[in-house]
Amino acid sequence: MLEFFGRFHPVLVHLPIGILLVACLFLVIIRIPKFAELRPAVTVLLFLGMISAVFACITGYFLAGSGDYEAGLVSNHQWMGIGVAALSVLLLIIHKYVNADGSIPVVMALILLVLVSVTGHLGGSLTHGSDYLTAPLKGGTGAGAAIPPIPDIQEALVYQNAIQPLLKNRCYSCHGSEKQKGKLRLDLEAYILKGGEEGNTIVKGKADESELIRRLLLPGSNDKHMPPKEKPQLSQHEIALLHWWINNGAQFNKKVKELKQPDDIKIVLTALEKGSAGAVAGKLTDVPEKEVDAANEKDITDLSNAGVMIVPVAQNSNYLMANFINAHSTADSVMDALKSVKAQLIWLKFEHRSVTDESLKNIKDCKNLTRLSLNYTLITDKGLENLIHMDQLRSLSLVGTKVSVKGIARLSKLKNLKSIYLYKTGLQRTDWNTLKKLFPKTIIDSGNYQVPTLPMDTIEVKAPTGKS
Repeated sequence: MLEFFGRFHPVLVHLPIGILLVACLFLVIIRIPKFAELRPAVTVLLFLGMISAVFACITGYFLAGSGDYEAGLVSNHQWMGIGVAALSVLLLIIHKYVNADGSIPVVMALILLVLVSVTGHLGGSLTHGSDYLTAPLKGGTGAGAAIPPIPDIQEALVYQNAIQPLLKNRCYSCHGSEKQKGKLRLDLEAYILKGGEEGNTIVKGKADESELIRRLLLPGSNDKHMPPKEKPQLSQHEIALLHWWINNGAQFNKKVKELKQPDDIKIVLTALEKGSAGAVAGKLTDVPEKEVDAANEKDITDLSNAGVMIVPVAQNSNYLMANFINAHSTADSVMDALKSVKAQLIWLKFEHRSVTDESLKNIKDCKNLTRLSLNYTLITDKGLENLIHMDQLRSLSLVGTKVSVKGIARLSKLKNLKSIYLYKTGLQRTDWNTLKKLFPKTIIDSGNYQVPTLPMDTIEVKAPTGKS
């Protein structure tokens, strides 16, 4: 309840600023004969300014208890605000009862002006960041491009050169060292991995399950959409870059060249090299250029209530991504809702312990799918028959399933298929050459990678901990 009242602080805090500034102005100009008639208004203004300053202090104290702001900056703002309230009380008393025509009220008014200005600046720093005023003078990247051009992109460090500047210019004002909305900080590795009130901000290797990506893709009208709609938004390329970084394990010390680079990310990396990754133009390769009508809100709600994460694939797009990894079930009612959004559905993570060959019949009419993941489901070759007419499919992941070369061969007519992931499947070593002939333009990913040891790598040898 106290925090609820505290949230009125941003509304109330502007009252004493405006009122006291006018009161101080009147205190000075009433010395001029033609403005002497304003003298009665000074007392009223000082009284109203004092009352509003006191209420602003009280609500500010309650808001500070939320823990969303850096303690040192809050303390400075708080004591300066108390100083404003105390000085306004003292100025009212001196003006009304002690020395209305002397120089003391004028001097105090000037001091009060300084206090109000400094307090307001500190409050603005809490809301927008300490460099909010000076950022344009430092040559900031502005709203158009959060990431400065990277001349040699392949040699660049992914986090330090791309991800960190993006987070700094789009997220630090709410989730930095001075303000932690939702108990979330994104300015240091430890805090990024720790997450906030909503749980894991990022899930290494699983961008679609990461709260950061989910919030970015929510419609701008949604209260949980980030960044807030009044602030600069991330472009499709910038979101794709974060998605790619998280899917590659959210590494903090890897170079770009050390991570796998699908075709859509190569476009983003090229844009980074040219300094144009912030541009809205240049759609992702597996998002159709032709837009569709929005899906029925009831179907979206039904899927969400069933534990399916379903969000737009990009801002201002009606195309959808659905993730079943935390779904409560794949019951008929859920499948009916999924079929109802078939025109909008282009990315589907159909990973659930109950997904079988029979389940795939429910998605065979989702012919706009460009990404489909069926990892660790119970599907077999028989189920793959439901995918043979998905002409737009570009990425298919079958990790941990019982499919064989015979079933996969049936998909060879899917000319847009760029990648197939087949780690831990029923394929034999001798099957790989067959698949390469059937899919000459498709990347056949077998997984089971071995990282080579480089000359500059260090090896740490520890003494055995057991007893000899």
